[in-house]
Amino acid sequence: MPPESNPTDPTDPTSRADGSSPVDPVDPRDDPEDAARLREYADALAAGIDAALAPWVVASVRRVLTAWGGSEDPAVLAAAAEAGDRCRAELAPVVRSVLAADIDEQRVNPLAVVRRAVPYPTAVLRDAGVSPVVRDPQSVEHFPDDDYDLAPASFADLDPALHEPGLRWGAAKAHVHLHRRRADGQR
Repeated sequence: MPPESNPTDPTDPTSRADGSSPVDPVDPRDDPEDAARLREYADALAAGIDAALAPWVVASVRRVLTAWGGSEDPAVLAAAAEAGDRCRAELAPVVRSVLAADIDEQRVNPLAVVRRAVPYPTAVLRDAGVSPVVRDPQSVEHFPDDDYDLAPASFADLDPALHEPGLRWGAAKAHVHLHRRRADGQR
């Protein structure tokens, strides 16, 4: 079941300070073409992440399982497919909500939400008895529960096809943000 937004929870990426829901906001400082382009890029990134989550879980399990034992256990891969479906069902709506929120209301980056996918393949690998990998101290500090060093560093780590959509969305967001700050008299 997908997580629901809690309008009063500051750790919820979909909550807003005033308790309202983020529904395709329009800011008067935005150039309409820039806002439309940002929405287009956000929608494309959200759709790409949605499509990539479940296959990423399966591919992560397959890669680690093969490196660890040299073979792909069909039962483990079936568990990975189920975990991937749960991951997609639970995280894709959160990613969409984050990307649909006004840029000034986004509490987290969508990549941070994508990184919440790590527990899904991790649980499958742990249940299969796969030993954790040796990780560098910085990875352990930043992602203590990522036993298999799976946390995506970029959207492209989730799926190489997300490299361009991620860059486009990030650049468009930065452009709109800069335009707003200039409109407010800030530099």
